[in-house]
Amino acid sequence: MNRRSLLSSAAAVAGAAVAAPLLTACGSSSASSKGGTSTKTGLQAALPSYVANNSLKADIPSVNGAAGSSTDPGFLSYPATQTRTVSGVPGKGGSYTAVTPLWGTVPNPGNSFYQAMNKALGVTLTMKPADGVNYATIVPTMTAAKKLPDWIQLPTWWNPNFNVGELVGTQLADLTPYLSGDNIKQYPNLAAIPTGAWADGAWEDKIYGIPSFSSGFALAGTTFFRQDVLGAKGITADQVTSADDLFNLGKELTNAKGGVWAFDDVWTYLFPYFGVPNKFTVTDGKLVHKYDTPQILEALDWHYKLAKSGSMHPDALAGNNNDGKTRFYAGKTLIAGDGMGSWSLTDAQAGVAANKNYRRGAFGVFAADGKSTPGVFLGTNTAEVSYFNAKLKKDQIEELLAVANYLAAPFGSAEYTMVNYGVEGTHYTMVNGVPTATDDGKKYVQQQTYPFLATCRAVISNPGADQVTKDYAAWQAAASQHVYKPVFLNMNITVPQRFATADAAQAVEDTIKDCYHGIKKVSDVQAAISAWKSSGGTQLVQWYSDNVMAKYGTGQ
Repeated sequence: MNRRSLLSSAAAVAGAAVAAPLLTACGSSSASSKGGTSTKTGLQAALPSYVANNSLKADIPSVNGAAGSSTDPGFLSYPATQTRTVSGVPGKGGSYTAVTPLWGTVPNPGNSFYQAMNKALGVTLTMKPADGVNYATIVPTMTAAKKLPDWIQLPTWWNPNFNVGELVGTQLADLTPYLSGDNIKQYPNLAAIPTGAWADGAWEDKIYGIPSFSSGFALAGTTFFRQDVLGAKGITADQVTSADDLFNLGKELTNAKGGVWAFDDVWTYLFPYFGVPNKFTVTDGKLVHKYDTPQILEALDWHYKLAKSGSMHPDALAGNNNDGKTRFYAGKTLIAGDGMGSWSLTDAQAGVAANKNYRRGAFGVFAADGKSTPGVFLGTNTAEVSYFNAKLKKDQIEELLAVANYLAAPFGSAEYTMVNYGVEGTHYTMVNGVPTATDDGKKYVQQQTYPFLATCRAVISNPGADQVTKDYAAWQAAASQHVYKPVFLNMNITVPQRFATADAAQAVEDTIKDCYHGIKKVSDVQAAISAWKSSGGTQLVQWYSDNVMAKYGTGQ
């Protein structure tokens, strides 16, 4: 029941778009709109003050990293005593509706957990979870009819589908007067959310969204390995300090006749180590798209050679990613790229079920050439933001903000336990110090709904699997020293509809995928990039340069 397991499941249905984009490309904006983008000074004035919550001491404290990052604190056990952070009930008896995405079975509307939550919150909050797989089409139907619920979760990777840049200020309420600066201090649990996460719900110098599942150290993923298998061979992560080291390790580990290949797919989370930017970089004051960098060609050349080396599993080369974890657990592949959500208790349990010695490890951040300064770009501080309906009155907004403050209570608190596990004896029981779901808990609580409206900052907690928490926390601490802010980090940007195809660049991305699977050559990618540039790519970059960088900066 943590951010990483949630995002892992979400990524399974939403694809790489969950982790990859740092910008949002929405439909054409109205004449009066600035396109969603905030100015640096305007955003700073609107952002809520940050006040850390120190109600519970972490077993593994957060570490301050580069670029203002801070790692997630680690907890090796669930607090035996759950401290209360909210006095009384936050609500005043109001009735509201809420819609969140759900990748699972929708609970019965009047179930015991929803009833208990309404009592704890002091409101009647009617939860209406919608199918997460089809959420991108469900929400636009609501907005077209102007029939949004009182509270709705809009995952940021679907901002283009929802056209959020047009909804703010019209259908979505402005929360700036309630949350900006020290105003947020009347909601202390919300004030403890990392500042960068609030920027993900900021549009045109105003705060509209409430973050969920936020982190002070957000990376999309990394390159993992079977630490138990490699460790038995005397191989450790610190022995890999370049792409050549990794390539040669692949040859050493592969035994095709024995059904073992070193690699599954690694491109998605390895390409940054070659110096490839997330989307843009700035060179000599000029905005440059990643497609125009020599680094992407170097990265593709290495991955093409890897695909042809015989060290990649045939199913990975065929694009069969659905069974990637199964191959990894079974030891058929030993090195694989994956989202950070895969480093979790659930992963450990699945891995140990396949091999009792299973242990996940990850290579550190290294420079592909083995000489340059290692670096990897940060991701947005959250990918989930909830919004209030603009039709709500002032007293209703204040009531729902008080509810959000309850939902955002820190890890291990009484409120957190209620939101994530329900009522003791009904929805969970304590087993070896760990809240463990009953049958009703599995049906009603584990099908998460409330956390999509507001949550505390992420923590690393895997009760019963201390080694996972220690390994992940140690990796974060080391990696945090090598992160940097990418261009336009945490900036919501509305791209004109005429550039939507160029911004998605699907033809180029498809060719890149074929290249790192050994189907097409680097020259084919170069040809696809040339076609992209002539069919709108060059104009797109100029638009970003003139309308975003020149006016609002790079967000770095």
